[in-house]
Amino acid sequence: MSRREWREHQASGDAPAAGPIAAPFLGGPVGDDDRPLTILTVCTGNICRSPLAEVLLRARLEPLGVKVHSAGTHALVGHAMTEPAQQLAIDAGARADAAAGHSARYLREPLLLQADLVLTMAREHSAHAIRMVPSRIRRTFTAREFARLCAGVGETAAQQAADAGGTTPRARLAALLSLLAEQRGFAASADENDDVIDPYRRSAATYAKSAGQLLPALDEVERMVRASLA
Repeated sequence: MSRREWREHQASGDAPAAGPIAAPFLGGPVGDDDRPLTILTVCTGNICRSPLAEVLLRARLEPLGVKVHSAGTHALVGHAMTEPAQQLAIDAGARADAAAGHSARYLREPLLLQADLVLTMAREHSAHAIRMVPSRIRRTFTAREFARLCAGVGETAAQQAADAGGTTPRARLAALLSLLAEQRGFAASADENDDVIDPYRRSAATYAKSAGQLLPALDEVERMVRASLA
């Protein structure tokens, strides 16, 4: 779907009415040094995988001044996180009030334009985001793709790339993401290994498997963001 088609789709009323975007991003376009680093996590309904990633990354990175938000390509607008996802989030270190307070929202172009890193749960979500805003291609990764690409980047290499990017956290993170994006095509993987399984309306075991795929990837996200802030 092209950007024009997406806008026509939005105008047609086929997309759920999201109303005002909750917790709006601050500042102007990406590159505004006064705005904090921003991570956007994306899945389908915005009630399982992406809010799990959101609240866990927020617990780890918000004390460092990083903003973390989430949205869904076909969001169940206004719905809370599912109870199994909330419990997994709390068990993994998220605040209970953050997990309970989540309200699903629809992925829209301004959210992508404001994000320094777009972290999706599956390849279909990355494709959707890039069709909406093609300029986000080098900032958009599935969570597991991100971790896979990070596997070949040691602490020294990450620090050198960040240092070469500049002095602001935004420039440093952009340099690290460029380093990872350049490795696409070299760090081979079976395609399905880049996706986090969707547990919605499935068993507790499937929720656990989904979280088991996601959590190690979030460790790598935290490592790279911390390198950009060092």
